[in-house]
Amino acid sequence: MEAPKHHVFVCLSCRQNGQLRGACFSKEAGEVLQKFSEVVDEHELTDDVMITNCGCFGLCSHAPVVAVYPEGVFYGGVTPDDVEEIVESHLENGQKVERLIIK
Repeated sequence: MEAPKHHVFVCLSCRQNGQLRGACFSKEAGEVLQKFSEVVDEHELTDDVMITNCGCFGLCSHAPVVAVYPEGVFYGGVTPDDVEEIVESHLENGQKVERLIIK
């Protein structure tokens, strides 16, 4: 397998003991993660985009948080409805979704 062009990390507020709790988890982060999987598959980007759930980024006031690498872009307040735009704009066309970027 070649390295993906993009790696998307979705914070699920997973603690070291495996518990799912915290700001991102309580604000639909699980649904955001699921939506990324669905949309990436629909757009046939599974070879180019890796999606990973992760622990806390420490940006809880911006929950749910999504990070896209290699660019190192952090999106905040992401809802399932935002995922299609992130996939199409950022992952397919290289245009960051400015309204969601944590500054």
